[in-house]
Amino acid sequence: MSRAFVNEDNAAAQADQPVERQVSTQPNYVTPAGLVQLQTRVAELQALHGQQSQRAEQADKQRIADIERDLRYFNQRLQSAQVVAPTATDQVRIGHWVTFVDEQDHQQQVQLVGEDQADAANGLVNWGSPLGRALLGAKVGDEVTWKRPVGDLAIEVLAIDLR
Repeated sequence: MSRAFVNEDNAAAQADQPVERQVSTQPNYVTPAGLVQLQTRVAELQALHGQQSQRAEQADKQRIADIERDLRYFNQRLQSAQVVAPTATDQVRIGHWVTFVDEQDHQQQVQLVGEDQADAANGLVNWGSPLGRALLGAKVGDEVTWKRPVGDLAIEVLAIDLR
């Protein structure tokens, strides 16, 4: 048999398998709320996997494979989670809410969180993002540079809160 046919068969078999989710190489620091979110997501996926497995219809095989992939990813994230509880300090840390102002006097408030908890629309910023790295370790009154793809922006830290 030609190698072309063997490779074609392998390619068809692999097409049914979802692409694995890439796990970040940065430390998996999470806030206590981020840990709860990871635990909840794993529990939801386990329940969904149980429901889908009971049906075991041919059409559900891809759905089950997708759930299993996500379950592997979130289990790995949960196992590698390093909880960082915010403490009162004068420097920005993971879990802190930070109020800052930019050069155009546009004020913004964000919380530094782990990457799985990040939700920029709700002010939750990954500590490893360019904004997170700019703020991490800053103190009230410090001016830091937020390195953005559209150009660097000087921002000043106005307040650090635990909430």
